[in-house]
Amino acid sequence: MSPHPGASSSRAASPARRPVVVIGAGPAGLTVANILRAASVDCLVLETKSRQFIEQRPRAGVLEAGAVRGLRRRGLAVRLLEGAGRHTTCEFRFDGERHRFPYTDMTGHHHYVCPQPLLVKDLVREYADVRGGDIRFGVRDVTLHDTGTDHPSVSYRCAETGERHVVHCDFVAGCDGARGVSRAALAPAHARIARHDYGIGWLALLAEAPASADCVLFGVHPRGFAGHMPRSAEVSRYYLQCPPGDDPENWPHERVWAELRQRLAAADAPPLQEGRLLEKRVLDMHDYVVEPMASGRLFLAGDAAHLTAPIAAKGMNLALYDAFLLGDALAARLTTGDDRALSGYSAASLRRVWDYQEFSQWLSDVYHGTAAGDPYRAGTTLARLRRLFTSPSAAAAFAEQYLGTAGHP
Repeated sequence: MSPHPGASSSRAASPARRPVVVIGAGPAGLTVANILRAASVDCLVLETKSRQFIEQRPRAGVLEAGAVRGLRRRGLAVRLLEGAGRHTTCEFRFDGERHRFPYTDMTGHHHYVCPQPLLVKDLVREYADVRGGDIRFGVRDVTLHDTGTDHPSVSYRCAETGERHVVHCDFVAGCDGARGVSRAALAPAHARIARHDYGIGWLALLAEAPASADCVLFGVHPRGFAGHMPRSAEVSRYYLQCPPGDDPENWPHERVWAELRQRLAAADAPPLQEGRLLEKRVLDMHDYVVEPMASGRLFLAGDAAHLTAPIAAKGMNLALYDAFLLGDALAARLTTGDDRALSGYSAASLRRVWDYQEFSQWLSDVYHGTAAGDPYRAGTTLARLRRLFTSPSAAAAFAEQYLGTAGHP
């Protein structure tokens, strides 16, 4: 196999056996692999996309302090995180007014701005280039075998030669997202999928425009939700509520900026900094949870196990929390024979997953309530919002959930 980073791996020979095969080279899979590598546990990472693709794919960009602590504790992404920006305040705009929420002043905690492609690039470099880990890019036809037995295996087809390889292993870490093979391989008799559809869409936009504010903006408007998330000095992320399944081509440049101006309008607010749209895609808002997150020798992490709509910016954080637990548990089992953490992995992860799911649903009611066409729901939505700025206890509860510190170390 060629070591070309866009196609194959850092090693030439195809392994016949590894203690762990990790499916998927996103934040969860790469973090698990790095943890195992640091514990001298050999593993193989299989990824269907090229290295270039995963290092440039636009994704989420906000990390909680707990996720950052977990990365630093394991020596991962340290230089990247040292240069990351920080979010300390968010601003709600409703009823034509600006309402700033300085959560760092209230709690001492903040968010880090760390676009997922940069984190993935750093984790790939650490695993493959620094720690010498084996990762195969561009593989095809990945199939899981016998995960319900003590002798699982994974087969895949080499991107360059078309040759099929079989890797025998002790455990499989399924970290290949919502559409990957891992979730599909989970035995239906041993897992259930709980799903919630919000019945709305978000038009996700990436604009070549400087930030229009010094913090994240949430526009709660009768025409629909709008969000503004600064990403860098030159690029900003925007969201616009739209019908589910809407065509991005229904949103030309002029319409996008007209809606953003209207939905984010507020007294004394500076004008939006407009620019060329780099990305337009419609996200249908839904959540799901696979329970339990393990079956036999297969363990799921990240979006393979649960999806949280980007309403509360929790997805990448949950993937990392899963990976910390799973990587540490696999390392303990394979180095000392201690399987207590591995046996409790699913239950431990799901406690945080369900907590974040509940907050996402609550926040969705706040974001979208005034646009529901129901005067009663609009009235209760505005009551919730006003309470955040008049009740210290309500503000504290929101800040804890928004930062991910409520009941979690």
